[in-house]
Amino acid sequence: MFRSSEVKFKCLVKSLVLSTIFLTSPAAFAELKIGFVQVDKILQEAPQTIESNKKLEKEFSARTDKLKADVKSLKDKEAAFAKDALTMKESERDNKEKSLSQLRVDVQRKERELREDINIRRNEELGGLQEQINKAVTSVAKAESFDLVLYNGVAYASEKIDITDKILKSLGKK
Repeated sequence: MFRSSEVKFKCLVKSLVLSTIFLTSPAAFAELKIGFVQVDKILQEAPQTIESNKKLEKEFSARTDKLKADVKSLKDKEAAFAKDALTMKESERDNKEKSLSQLRVDVQRKERELREDINIRRNEELGGLQEQINKAVTSVAKAESFDLVLYNGVAYASEKIDITDKILKSLGKK
């Protein structure tokens, strides 16, 4: 008998707590100010991104140009080989094929290394930009009294809560 009244009491307490939550929730949410930020848009349009891309392009332009020259040279040699292969001796043709094959492997290796180096530097630059974005989001959120700011990964966000342009402005975009 004591057990039954204890269970009834616990159910009553749970019911009171749940009803209190449901009754007060709409009022609490009515005053909640929510913002949404499109990080991909910021990463594309922020002046820091444009500056970073120019910096990377300048940093890697010599290697990129050298690689383009190597690719052109390889294609020219392959075209010349294709043209002259029928008139070459078999041993000479084999040597040229091996040489072209080795040259092709070298060019592919240089291309892969360049791509990896560019990606490493881009990730370093994006890390710094991410810190600036987070500071800008925090600054705008505090200045405009937002209670919650969400990033991408949201199923839907209305335009009236999108504060991306404010963040871009804070990052220096006119």
